[in-house]
Amino acid sequence: MRPEVQNPNIEEEGMEIDCLPEDLSVSSFDEDSVDLGGVKDMRLEAEAVVSDVLFAVAEMYVSRTMDSALDMAHINVETREGNRYCLELTEAGLRVVGYAFDHVDEGLSTQYHETIYSLLDHLSPGYREAFGNALLQRLERLQQDEQ
Repeated sequence: MRPEVQNPNIEEEGMEIDCLPEDLSVSSFDEDSVDLGGVKDMRLEAEAVVSDVLFAVAEMYVSRTMDSALDMAHINVETREGNRYCLELTEAGLRVVGYAFDHVDEGLSTQYHETIYSLLDHLSPGYREAFGNALLQRLERLQQDEQ
């Protein structure tokens, strides 16, 4: 048990705390320090992809039912137009591998895109509009902040 420490901002005597400020340290986990043999963990990359563009699509999440590996992940996305896709994320980029959630069409051969922005721009006019509107709002906020 840690010793009791009195906070000068609190008049109540004998308040227990869980840790002292000097006990708090920065996490020792560093994504770049994880040795994956030079391979990015695509599951982590996929989560980042989803969080970047979730605002501009109807639904999007990393597949939990499809097999994934360190070098590949699948993302399910439904565009604002209601079209559903299963995307594959690898070092080569992103591409459509199916036209339903959690479904890979082995006979499908689609173009790789370097970024999720490029892929969604190709697939969804609604994405382009949402992305453009978000960009415009951000620029307007920046302009207001400067005034």
